[in-house]
Amino acid sequence: MAPRRTKSSKNPPIFSHEFFIQNHADIVSCIAMVFIIGLMFQATSPVASLFITMQNNLTVNDSANVEHIVYSTGSKDLFTVFFYFLICIVIHAVLQEYVLDKLNRKMHLSKTKHSKFNESGQLLIFFLVSAIWGADILFRENFVSSVNHLWEGYPHTQLPFIVKFFFITQLAYWVHNYPELYFQKIRKEEMFGRLQYTTIYLIFIAAAYFLNFNRVALCVLVLHYTVEALYHLALLCHFSEKQEAAKSIFMVFDVLFVLVRLGTITLAVLTFWYGLAQSNNSVIDVAAGNYNTYLVRINCLAAIGLSQAGLMWNFITFHLRKLREKSPVSKKIRSPSKKRAGPKTVPAEELDSLPEVDQNSAKENGNVRARKVKK
Repeated sequence: MAPRRTKSSKNPPIFSHEFFIQNHADIVSCIAMVFIIGLMFQATSPVASLFITMQNNLTVNDSANVEHIVYSTGSKDLFTVFFYFLICIVIHAVLQEYVLDKLNRKMHLSKTKHSKFNESGQLLIFFLVSAIWGADILFRENFVSSVNHLWEGYPHTQLPFIVKFFFITQLAYWVHNYPELYFQKIRKEEMFGRLQYTTIYLIFIAAAYFLNFNRVALCVLVLHYTVEALYHLALLCHFSEKQEAAKSIFMVFDVLFVLVRLGTITLAVLTFWYGLAQSNNSVIDVAAGNYNTYLVRINCLAAIGLSQAGLMWNFITFHLRKLREKSPVSKKIRSPSKKRAGPKTVPAEELDSLPEVDQNSAKENGNVRARKVKK
């Protein structure tokens, strides 16, 4: 259920922006409930199942002649992404109402810190859950027993249910971030940064999913999400004024951040430059889901390399700026010598323009300063 909103002294008019923002979780949960109720009736069940259940499924037999249901990618996945996009909005509102807002009220944060705290809190929960979930999939499906599994058997069009569901929820979460900018009343100064990283995540995950590079994408996401979870945990400790804990977590993050960048580049080179090159195709076969051509691989490798280089560049410039701020020379420049402020003398031309009461007080101050000078 959506969280209950506290009634304000003056209810906003229906269909206004404020009304929709205050009640967006209830409205979205009602829309999602329509699809769930549709499963109960025979006439609407095929349409409702198109949104709720995983699509593009088929039955295959393994080596022991045991039937398994596997899934592939397709355009019908957009309907499923839409339904779980609604679920993400409801879960976001529940976490905001019952967890983050209560913590904010206790800490009395400023508006800027309040927004940053909410952002880091939501992302911490998502990154932590996704990293644990992704790591469980890697070990359960035996993808990490050998690095060759990242490219052997490509195209990986037959996905287990848990792998397909993982990528559907990933796409739904990053899509739901766009309307949350409106629901959370994000300021214009913060909007560009959030739009930037949301769009980058969405493009990379969607490309890996629909191009059937899901195994290497799963490994990279687990590594990246683990480090990002540490980063946002450190930020939450910083906002909570637990500076010692924040400092320790930031130190661990700095080390792991560099290692994950190197690990991501290594996985990308092994997969796109070495592994997939062994079964290279001259043309793209959309029907078979085979996108293993030289042009696609080079573009994927370049995109990953540029993204990791951009992250490292921001990381290095941030720490260089911190070092400059801590250096003794910059402290001297930024803290000028304090001069003792003397009494301000009012010029004669300005004295005439002052009211009579202010003129008398200014003259008295001038007489006092004159007597001090004579002494």
